[in-house]
Amino acid sequence: MTFLIKNTVLNNKLPQILLSSLMISAANFCMTMATAAPIYKIVDEKTGQVTFTDRPQNHEQQAGKKVTEMAITTESESSRSNSNNPSSSNDMSNNGTSGQLSDTQQVTTKPEVQVNYQLAIAEPSEERAYRRPAQNINVNVQIKPALQTGDTVSIYFDNKEVAQGLSASIATVDILPGAHSIKTVVKNQKGGILQQVTRTVYVIQNNTTLQNNKKIAKQLLAYQNLPWHQKVMLKMRQKETANP
Repeated sequence: MTFLIKNTVLNNKLPQILLSSLMISAANFCMTMATAAPIYKIVDEKTGQVTFTDRPQNHEQQAGKKVTEMAITTESESSRSNSNNPSSSNDMSNNGTSGQLSDTQQVTTKPEVQVNYQLAIAEPSEERAYRRPAQNINVNVQIKPALQTGDTVSIYFDNKEVAQGLSASIATVDILPGAHSIKTVVKNQKGGILQQVTRTVYVIQNNTTLQNNKKIAKQLLAYQNLPWHQKVMLKMRQKETANP
């Protein structure tokens, strides 16, 4: 009787224990794959069209396609640049060290406005790609001189305002793969645009993570369909493997 009670308790708790372990392992594996696999930039030499992907083999055999591996990481660009050159965040001149003021800028200053702002998107500092849904798009803006009373800075993603201020973090989980625009706008108290800067970024589907999630889902379904005694045997084998 005692043996039957122990087996019943073990059978009731075993699926929950194994399911939690598999889900934790899946999350750790997905985070590792999100930062380990490289991203490739594909340029059509005829049309100039740019595509970002983590599966370059789909394009390498196509004529007129230039494939370049890009060094994309999830580390904040501003933290990397500050660690390499602590004074770079304060340098707003066109000396080529940051490439921030080379973006197209449009100024529509009203006659009564005296301040001519220098506006730059410090992060992302250049055209780049982000993995969906593993990476967020972190935006940091630099402006000189300091904002005058009544003037504001807004950050837009695909012409939709996502933040007011000099920074924003945009989740990619609900963003469709493809090209997207980031725009920073300085406005005066009456809503007039004093300065604006735009940048293009790309969002790609993390194919490796997606395929791994499907594989794990199949394994979980197969486990749930096992008879209870096979689940017990599987648990015992896992214990023997963990504690030889």
